[in-house]
Amino acid sequence: MLGCIRFRVKYPVPKPWEVPLVFQIRALRVDDYDRLIDLWKAAGLEHKPRGRDRRICIEQEMAGPSSVFLVAEEKGEMIGAVLGTHDGRKGWINRLAVAPAHRRRGVGQALVDAAEERLVAIGIRIVTCLIEDWNTESMAFFEGIGYVEHRECVYYSKRMEPDV
Repeated sequence: MLGCIRFRVKYPVPKPWEVPLVFQIRALRVDDYDRLIDLWKAAGLEHKPRGRDRRICIEQEMAGPSSVFLVAEEKGEMIGAVLGTHDGRKGWINRLAVAPAHRRRGVGQALVDAAEERLVAIGIRIVTCLIEDWNTESMAFFEGIGYVEHRECVYYSKRMEPDV
């Protein structure tokens, strides 16, 4: 059998989600803004570029005492982000995004855990999140990490401008 090489794979080749990820979690920086927006788009999250998601709005929140904005990076690539805040009594997971290629590998849970740790360290004992009714994947994720749905609460908002 000239020109033919036969070999057997002794161990099954792992599927991408079976290969452990090595990533770091760090605070979001102002210079991460463009990559953050790209991540949100890749993750299918809404982006309000003329409202609350403007660069200046994110920068102002980051500079304040109530933000817990974190990113997960693998080899310099932003693979996830969480925007957490608090009002002194209650913490909020406002936006969680994980790049589609890195989902179901612990990135989302690691980001939420890191945000919760920082909130608990400053005395916050309740952490909540709001999830739009179409986003069943996020609902299942948060239920899976111990969050409980509260149907007795109804969310109201008053938007001073339509784009915020």
